[in-house]
Amino acid sequence: MKVRLPQGMGGGAPGNMQSMLKQAQKMQEDMAAKQEELEAAEYEISAGGGVVGVKINGKKEILSVKISPEVVDPDDVETLEDLIVAAVNEAIKKVESISTAEMQKITGSMGLPGMF
Repeated sequence: MKVRLPQGMGGGAPGNMQSMLKQAQKMQEDMAAKQEELEAAEYEISAGGGVVGVKINGKKEILSVKISPEVVDPDDVETLEDLIVAAVNEAIKKVESISTAEMQKITGSMGLPGMF
């Protein structure tokens, strides 16, 4: 018994496979370019109403921390520490969120596991 596969399924369409491979290669190139762009980007995030600011890049490296003098209280170091932690965590979340959103624009709804 001979089975006929619909057009585009199996051995009858080598051009279709090449097209898919080209699309995958283009997506990979687009993702690499976008990743490079995202890693070069810098973001500024603040906490505590702007009294603590953090500058971070797309590689999640902290570039600088700015602290307003009015929040520096030698008797309440804990509050300052909490503000710094909050600012750094918010900065990391922002970088991850932007990175994920930008990569999803490239991959569409493919839902590739393990990707960002």
